[in-house]
Amino acid sequence: WSVHKHQILYKLLVFLRPPPGHSFILDEDSLWQQPEPCSDIRVELECTCSREHLMGLNWCFLHSSDKKLPKDQRSPLLCTLCIGSYLEVERIGSWVQHLVEAAWWRLPHWRQQRLRVQPCSRSCKFLVTSWYQRHSCIELFFALQQGSSDN
Repeated sequence: WSVHKHQILYKLLVFLRPPPGHSFILDEDSLWQQPEPCSDIRVELECTCSREHLMGLNWCFLHSSDKKLPKDQRSPLLCTLCIGSYLEVERIGSWVQHLVEAAWWRLPHWRQQRLRVQPCSRSCKFLVTSWYQRHSCIELFFALQQGSSDN
């Protein structure tokens, strides 16, 4: 964090982990290149049949009973944050912005402070302004944990 005149700037690194039944895979073709952020992160579905069965659930993205749906439509993660099977950083940012905005109104201090989403394509930026005009700028950067959600 840093302070500039009447503004405090927070820069936070947020590690994203794959949810159960998913894994993040870095495509090996791009290991030696400088790709666009997240353009080379593939999301793969994993079988969770034995784990779900032990918990008394019968849900697995790979072995769903609804065979009419394509595999990429069985997973909310693939539908929300991916283009095809690849994570899209702009979609991640937009999703997080919507979550923060929705949560903001549930916080006890929302009447004393104003939240504004700032345009940014590769991260999430928010400007919080208090009633006495003190500004806090919060920028979230995303990093991914590679591998399975069990790691």
